[in-house]
Amino acid sequence: MPTPLILSTSNRLLAEQALSRTAGAPLLNGNAVELLIDAAAHYDAWLAAIRGAQQRVLLENYIIRDDEVGCAFREALVERAQSGVYVAVVVDWIGCLGQSRNSFWAPLRAAGGEVRVFNPPQLGQPFGWISRDHRKLLVVDGVHGFLSGVCISAKWLGDPARNVPPWRDTGVALHGPAVAELEAAFAQSWSEIGAALRQFVPLPEPAAAAGNVSLRLIATQPATAGMYRLDQLIAAMARKTLWLTDAYFVGLAPYVQALVAAARDGVDVRLLVPDSSDIPAVASVSRSGYRPLLKAGIRVFEWNGSMLHAKTAVADGQWARVGSSNLNIASWLSNRELDVAVEDAGFAGQLAAQYEKDLGNATEIVLAPRRHGSSTRVRASEAPPPRVRHGGGSSGRAAAGALRIANSVGAALTDKRVLGDDSSGGSLFIGTLALIGLAVIAILWPAWIGWPFGALAGWFALNLGIRAWRVRKRRTADKD
Repeated sequence: MPTPLILSTSNRLLAEQALSRTAGAPLLNGNAVELLIDAAAHYDAWLAAIRGAQQRVLLENYIIRDDEVGCAFREALVERAQSGVYVAVVVDWIGCLGQSRNSFWAPLRAAGGEVRVFNPPQLGQPFGWISRDHRKLLVVDGVHGFLSGVCISAKWLGDPARNVPPWRDTGVALHGPAVAELEAAFAQSWSEIGAALRQFVPLPEPAAAAGNVSLRLIATQPATAGMYRLDQLIAAMARKTLWLTDAYFVGLAPYVQALVAAARDGVDVRLLVPDSSDIPAVASVSRSGYRPLLKAGIRVFEWNGSMLHAKTAVADGQWARVGSSNLNIASWLSNRELDVAVEDAGFAGQLAAQYEKDLGNATEIVLAPRRHGSSTRVRASEAPPPRVRHGGGSSGRAAAGALRIANSVGAALTDKRVLGDDSSGGSLFIGTLALIGLAVIAILWPAWIGWPFGALAGWFALNLGIRAWRVRKRRTADKD
């Protein structure tokens, strides 16, 4: 299967080597990949696979909520466990905080299933809570594999009674060698929390290959940055198109530079993000970076539905990515994430077609011809402004412009924001009011500031003290 984006044989080999080393994942041939759109399709496929399990069910998800959807999954897992199927579940502590309690899993544990919670608060690790298990995967019998951005919650289905549409999300079903990699990713998460995953006797597999799709399974861990490096490389390699969908876009400056450079070199770069987000603060930060992107020729769209939660990319109609990683520092450097990078024109074409379909329910953000270049909104179906090919996409001017958009607050503090870049100054005005309010509280009611600060300092002192004691104890044991 030829590596996308590069045409000559020698360059294909170099590109394949670069992609493998960058992602930290080999190219796996002989797979079948099915695109799953929105939660209803996911839940139907996931539950059907679970209910048909013969030997084992391995489920890892950031959120499993105690509602009708979560209960349907729990009951399916309980039934399989009672039938002698091995059931193992990993959930994230913060993800499930306020969503499901330990008692929610009591029926599954009573049936013989195992449930582990990733990274609950621990003394001696004051910053341990920062790293989260953001993966969404399911492996059944080592044969059926799924990964996605979808959590297990009725929220993803919307609320028809209140005319709230379903969340827009994307995932894949996998068959072939990639499923073993999925299972290995789960086993690694499982062993991070406790004893290693048990060994399984392989079930009989069909002699023929599952399909002809080549892909890489990228299971990132904190500080590995495999997905970040791959996103950077694809932005540099794209020659014609790079279409991105992201729920919580907060681009780091180097990645933004790569997008800007690609756009200035004539690549059709598009970014689809939510209009209405479940985390408004992130949406505000995303919007603060629109203007320089638009100035570079990148087209930005906002989804008009209830929530856009998908994390996808498609480049040159040959390469596609689907998974749990958002384009922000938490996903790239802090969380455990899981994505699949597919090198197949057929699958990339499906994802590109879905992208164009999504734009039919999106609003494009464009620069209005005003003195300070203010932005406005137009329907995505309207004719786009003419594209202009710019020279010097890797020039210092493009890099200098991109550096201003990674973080609006940081730009304001360093006096690097051009005033014309934000005609309303809304984010700066909100920040000013917040600081004024904090100053008033500190002056009039200093205890309201002092007590939380003291509690926080005490918490860190306790944790650091415990950490120091453990280190000293370990060194003493080593000497003995």
